[in-house]
Amino acid sequence: MERRGQTGLAEALLLDVVRLHETWMEVVFPRQLDPSAVLGKWKPETSVQAVGYYIWAVLGAPLVAVVYPLLIVGFATRYYAAKLDSAVTRFGVAGAVLVATVVWGSLTLLAHFQLPTDVMLGIGGASAVAVVAAGLAAGFSKVGGRFVSVLLAYPFAMTAIFLPPVVAALVTPAISGVILDPSYELARWILDTFLAVGGINETLRAAFDLETFGDQWGVSGFGYVLMWIGISVPLGWFLGLLVSLANLIRPKPDA
Repeated sequence: MERRGQTGLAEALLLDVVRLHETWMEVVFPRQLDPSAVLGKWKPETSVQAVGYYIWAVLGAPLVAVVYPLLIVGFATRYYAAKLDSAVTRFGVAGAVLVATVVWGSLTLLAHFQLPTDVMLGIGGASAVAVVAAGLAAGFSKVGGRFVSVLLAYPFAMTAIFLPPVVAALVTPAISGVILDPSYELARWILDTFLAVGGINETLRAAFDLETFGDQWGVSGFGYVLMWIGISVPLGWFLGLLVSLANLIRPKPDA
């Protein structure tokens, strides 16, 4: 039993890798990923085509090795997204918003009776952000179409996860050090790594200060909100694209 399970897993992994490489081949050559039932898989007919075909195949091998771990993330994201989508289907968008409101509202009510006022206000603000973002994510996920889901549903879902703690920290000095200090260090690391290309980091540093941005409008700490929105949106797009890739490589039975 265990041996057959291991073999099945190995075969599934091999099939994923093969389909991923065939997807790469399909970028240039036709009928690679899903061959025609009549014509079959396209194969080179001349020496020039054969040279180009095998060079392209070799170039795709290291790319597949890099992309496959990301594909695993796409499979995992698709699994949990399907669970959430199933819940939204059962309760409806309004029901999902109601559930989020009850959960976060109960947490706020508990904070009102057991925690200081500033902490309660922080949790209340975080609750409002979480409910709105979760409602938008659920709504856009039911609009229909992979494009809308990737463009809007996934970013709002990430916002519902990342932004509430930041909002709570901005209005709750007791927990600001736990959330905002690591956020500042993360922002500095992103600027010195991913955004160092082309001097983007220097442009951003000259444009605004993370800790004081928004003070001039009476919105202290607004820079942290923008930072996490700036992280949530592209991360949502990235995960959405990985799920799209997972659907292409290993379609769901009902897809």
